[in-house]
Amino acid sequence: MKRILIVNVNWLGDTLFATPFIRAVREKYPGAYIAILTHPRCYKMLEGNPNIDEIIIYDEKKQHRNLLGKFSIASYIRSKKFDAAFILKKSLSRTLLLLFSKIPRRIGYGSKRAGFLLTEKAGIPDKKLHKVEYFLNLAKAAGIETKNKNYEILISDNDTKEGEKILNDAGIKDKGFIALNAGGNWDLKRWPAENFAELGDKIFEKLGSAIILTGAEKDIVLAENIAGLMKHRPLILCGKTTLKTLGAIFKKAICVISNDSGPMHLAVAVGTRVVAIFGPTSPELTGPYGDGRYIVLRKDTGCKIPCYDLKCKDNRCMKAVTAEDVLGALYEIIKHP
Repeated sequence: MKRILIVNVNWLGDTLFATPFIRAVREKYPGAYIAILTHPRCYKMLEGNPNIDEIIIYDEKKQHRNLLGKFSIASYIRSKKFDAAFILKKSLSRTLLLLFSKIPRRIGYGSKRAGFLLTEKAGIPDKKLHKVEYFLNLAKAAGIETKNKNYEILISDNDTKEGEKILNDAGIKDKGFIALNAGGNWDLKRWPAENFAELGDKIFEKLGSAIILTGAEKDIVLAENIAGLMKHRPLILCGKTTLKTLGAIFKKAICVISNDSGPMHLAVAVGTRVVAIFGPTSPELTGPYGDGRYIVLRKDTGCKIPCYDLKCKDNRCMKAVTAEDVLGALYEIIKHP
């Protein structure tokens, strides 16, 4: 393989899960031209990755939604003369795109809708695998193996300087701090706001560490709600960081305490300590992975996991994890340098 296209998945966490696969392809084909086709939201996660020569944005909801847009992206991909493509996301539309782009080798997992468009199909694993292993299993089917299964993300010097400026402006210069990341891409993955508030106060009172609340702009209301429930006012950085500056800030944290989310995996990727709170999702499938320093907390409440019951009214799997549980995990993880 001399010119390779990798069709990425759509979410931030899944993109980090894909980075060991990308690195494995580079290790196998060090001189190849490797491009990634990805959703706009995942661009920053991949930007600067040393194993990637080009990032191609594919926006199915906007720029490439109509026939003209799809023709445009297919023409561009065709002009790059890729000789092979790996498709990490089972998708009829994306597999068709590879066909119309005239890529001769199309490698992926077979599916009823799109499998017939592939030239090489990997067998579906007999048991459920963590997403990192699921992607690497596809690589293995193509004769590519690796021992390095750690996430990979580049935090530049500029990202680090901007992160330091954000902390300095917030009044944290040389103080030790713990980051609480309370957001999540769906509500049932979120630990209750009152639990985060209780935990933040306990950390401040028992450890004396500053507390920062992190998240996107859409998480500001949630962060203000948590802050309003606390006796000791935390610093709210929601909406004040880019993905990479958030990673730079996480690198400086004593620990990041987070729901199952993209930022949680970002914290693992940059090497900080992480306490991850899980409920309806499975740590075995989408939990933190690799050689990082992390503890996963999840209580068995008798529910089938993973659970995608968006109509669940009590969210008991998340409520079952207490502030004392998380504080205990925090004490355990900060023992280790």
